[in-house]
Order: sequence, then structure tokens, then C-alpha cells
Amino acid sequence: MRTQSVEKTCRLAAIRVKDLYTSLPEVLDFGEVKRLADSATDVYLKLLDVYQDSLPIHISSPEQLQETYGESALSAWGMPRIEKLADELEPLLLEFQEKHRISKDWRTLGFITTQINFSNALLLDGLSPAEKVLITPYFKFLEEQVALPLKRLCSAAAKHDLSSPEFVLVAQMLPLAQEISTAVNARLMKRFPNHYSRRGKLNDLAVQHSCLRDLDMFQIYLWLCVLQGNLAAFEHELVALCIMVLETVGISWTIASKCNEFLMDEILNRVDARHRLLLEPYTKGIINAFACDRTPVQL
Repeated sequence: MRTQSVEKTCRLAAIRVKDLYTSLPEVLDFGEVKRLADSATDVYLKLLDVYQDSLPIHISSPEQLQETYGESALSAWGMPRIEKLADELEPLLLEFQEKHRISKDWRTLGFITTQINFSNALLLDGLSPAEKVLITPYFKFLEEQVALPLKRLCSAAAKHDLSSPEFVLVAQMLPLAQEISTAVNARLMKRFPNHYSRRGKLNDLAVQHSCLRDLDMFQIYLWLCVLQGNLAAFEHELVALCIMVLETVGISWTIASKCNEFLMDEILNRVDARHRLLLEPYTKGIINAFACDRTPVQL
């Protein structure tokens, strides 16, 4: 990918973000669109630098190919360790997020996440199947770093003893995040087969991708709250974000509330009795936070 191609793609993605959030012109004006595109371009150029500096794939036998399956063999596929990728991207991501959170408007997190999501899709469209296989993990990692408060989760976990009930619970449940998200997404599609947002139906691939990412994000926020001992992060950040963004993209509060209920139910069904007692105050609080209809009244 050339620099000019990345710049053009990020500009197009930013325009599509503005089109999606067309009801928020006071927040996402053309100046903000340009800033989104410029910041995203810087991030992608750094990501591509890391990608191009990686070792080339060298697989000499079927046995070696089998050995490279999984995250433990990233280097064999020419992919750097997660730590290296995170270290290289962190300064730019922090700058990216800071630029668009300076107004203290939590909708900007939605803009940034959507910008990365659209940019990923557009950049992948121009690649061969082999190139897509190699670079998709980088793009997925980038989107997760933007959307999920993983660094805060790690900081909160570091304050716990390894044997604390909260730490043990989170350590057990985090590896199940994608499995849980998939189960909840399937249940949601079955419950609302005809729902159509501004991005399409729930079973559209792009919508499924965003839904699964958001379900992962909800789980990370839940575990952050458990480790911090309160619901402040969920109530003040995630609920506020949902109130301001969901209706804008055509998702009713009823669906968001039901999705949240399905998620808490799925999580509780996967923990033992002891951890259930610890977890229930948080899941009940989160369900209650979504219990009231927050949809703005249309006059």
C-alpha cells in the first residue's frame, strides 16, 4: 500500500463516518472529518511500517505449517509479537484519541471506532486473498486497541492479588469473550430478524462485525468494573456513549437493552455459584442502567 492510497482511503472512510452520523453536524463537521482522516492515516502508515519490517514467511514443510498455527508462532508468519505492535502504535493511538476526546464528548469514541472499521474494510477491498490473510490480524488488533479499554483493564488487574476472587473471575472469563459474543449475537439475530439500522440488517457481515466488537467491548467494561469495584466506567462512559450514538445510527434503545440483557445472562450462566454471588451486583446494575427507555422524544 502506498502512502497516497492510504491517505485517500482514510479520507473516504471519514466521509462515510460523517454520512453515518449525519444527524450530528454540530459535532462532526468537515474540519473534524479532516482531522479524523489525518489521524487515521498516521496510524495506518505506522502499522504498515511494522508490517513491512516483519520477517517474511518461510514455511518449508507441511509439518512446519502446522506448527505455525496459533498466536504463539506469529514470528513464523512474519508477524511481530503483540507487545512490539502495541508499543509501536500506542503513541499514535493515544494522540488520535486525545485529539477527538478533547471536547469530553463520548460520541467521539464512536467516530474513531467507526473510522477504523470503515478504513479497515476499504483497505482490505484492494488486496489479494493472500495479502488479506496476512494483514487482517494487524487491522483487527488496531480496531480492538481503539474500541476496548484493555490498558485500563490491565492496570486495574495489576492492583489485585493473583488469588483475589475478582482477579480469578476475570482471568477465567476473558478467554471466553469471543465465544460469549458469538452466542449473544446469534440470540439477538433470532430475536430481531427484521431489524434494519443505517448500516444494514443484523445478519449483514459488516453489522455482525461491529456487533461482535461491541459485545466484546461491553464485556471488557464489565470486567473493568469488577476489578475497580464499582460501575462508574460503565455508567459514565459506555451508557453515555450508547445514549448519544445508537439512535443516530438507527439502533433502538429496546434492542440495545435486550442485547445487554442477553449478554449478562450468558455471562452468568458460565460462572460457578461462588463467582455468581460476586458478579450479580454488577450485572444487575448494568441491566438496570439500560432498563429505562433513553430514546429521545421526537417533537
